[in-house]
Amino acid sequence: MAKKKQRKPKRSPKIYQFYEIKEGKITRKAQFCPKCSAGVFMAKRPDTWYCGKCHYVERIEKK
Repeated sequence: MAKKKQRKPKRSPKIYQFYEIKEGKITRKAQFCPKCSAGVFMAKRPDTWYCGKCHYVERIEKK
């Protein structure tokens, strides 16, 4: 009889890392891209926000 393949455990979706629950309300940690539709998050870098889908870049001004 052939051996059965072991299934890998399912990982939770990574979308949950962009949200946080505070005082019973859901807040976003990252911002949406203004050019793409809502739901496309931008990556935060030390001095910029970057969209990986449309390559939009927003500079973060330091005070």
